[in-house]
Amino acid sequence: MNSVILVWMRVLVVEDERRLAQTIARGLRREGMAVDVSGDGADAIEKTQLVRYDVVVLDRDLPEVHGDQVCGIVRAEKPETRIIMLTAAGDLEDVVSGLSLGADDYIAKPFRFEELVARIRALGRRAVPSLPPILHHRDIELDPARRNVTRGGEPLELARKEFAVLETLMAADGATVSAEQLLERVWDEHTDPFTNVVRMTIMTLRRKLGEPAVVETVIGVGYRMA
Repeated sequence: MNSVILVWMRVLVVEDERRLAQTIARGLRREGMAVDVSGDGADAIEKTQLVRYDVVVLDRDLPEVHGDQVCGIVRAEKPETRIIMLTAAGDLEDVVSGLSLGADDYIAKPFRFEELVARIRALGRRAVPSLPPILHHRDIELDPARRNVTRGGEPLELARKEFAVLETLMAADGATVSAEQLLERVWDEHTDPFTNVVRMTIMTLRRKLGEPAVVETVIGVGYRMA
């Protein structure tokens, strides 16, 4: 069965150049990814211990806690997380050195943003379980790559977060997904964990999906496709 990346990935950008970090983060969010930003190695290590990231975009030349050290710790503690190293040095020796530390990919600055996105998505395919190219539930069809959803053959217009929630629930294949898990997968670290944003998104999603209802609330546990 062909695998496909979930469009909605959780990415950590570790870059001490604040302007560059924010530029990368904004661009990735426009691509539909949930993105957190860290400006130093120690903070990055702490974030990866608390959150399951699909991909870490890691500047190698970090001050204090070097990117090499961050890479080694993340690889040891979170082997399922994929790492792309960013560096100003792009000769063969540096590439080999970076990969030998456990990085999955290596890209030299300056780089084209489109290339970074393509590499993140390629690594994301290795960070998530194998899924069919098109997700189905009853008469709902969801195409993650094209970000299309239909029900009964009719296209549905979903906002990004609504699409992300539906994709996550459909990928769970009937298993219950908690509100906390949805927050982690779909939103970033700036979202208040006590917010009702998940409940409100579920309400809007149900309205757009129409009848018969397919998103079920499991009281005290979370949500699932019924």
